[in-house]
Amino acid sequence: MGCRKIAQQLARAFGIILDKDVVRRVLATHYSKARRDGGPSWLTFLGHTKDSLWSVDLFRGESILLKSHWVLIVMDVFTRRIIGFGVQAVAVDGPALCRMFNQAISGQRLPKRLSYDHDPLFEFQRWQANLRILGIESVRTVPYAPVSHPFVERLIGTVRREYLDRAFFWSKTDLEQKLKEFKSYYNQVRVHQSLGGTTPDEKAGYATPQPLNIRNYRWKAHCHGLFELPIAA
Repeated sequence: MGCRKIAQQLARAFGIILDKDVVRRVLATHYSKARRDGGPSWLTFLGHTKDSLWSVDLFRGESILLKSHWVLIVMDVFTRRIIGFGVQAVAVDGPALCRMFNQAISGQRLPKRLSYDHDPLFEFQRWQANLRILGIESVRTVPYAPVSHPFVERLIGTVRREYLDRAFFWSKTDLEQKLKEFKSYYNQVRVHQSLGGTTPDEKAGYATPQPLNIRNYRWKAHCHGLFELPIAA
């Protein structure tokens, strides 16, 4: 089966759109016909990720007072839902990274696997031990290949472009509140092209709203008025 066919099959089965060149690079790195180590194939691995694979990454933002804040973001790969954010106002070390992760996933059912890149911050022994305690399997991305970690990277770009570049924040508490509001907007009402025009919550099994009456609707503001969407009047 060729790389294009594999990409098309994955799109049909899981709704995950992959470029054929991404599939080719992954197969070249992780699959060899001469090797028989008993591990799962690429297709088998993706088949097991439904509702069980999250991705995590870090980025930084500047407050209106020009103070750097670290943000850890966790997303569900299958539904594209934002699981949560963890915020740190100072430099990140092993214990701080664990606190940020625990903050982001608070109240959520844990996944089987967690995907993250080769950032040195994820090499902390405390981080590795925390995942073992939680019973989460680590899935490392392909080194020097950002396309092997595409969904959370794209999500970070969305958070920056659509929100943080347009909304100032004063402090850690203010940033946490604003990210909480964006999470609700992103998961509940913002449609996604890769999900066929549905929202992450709908992909996760939440009810799909009924179509509005075009003669009887009003606008609802989200994220302090940055976004406005129609709702039933």
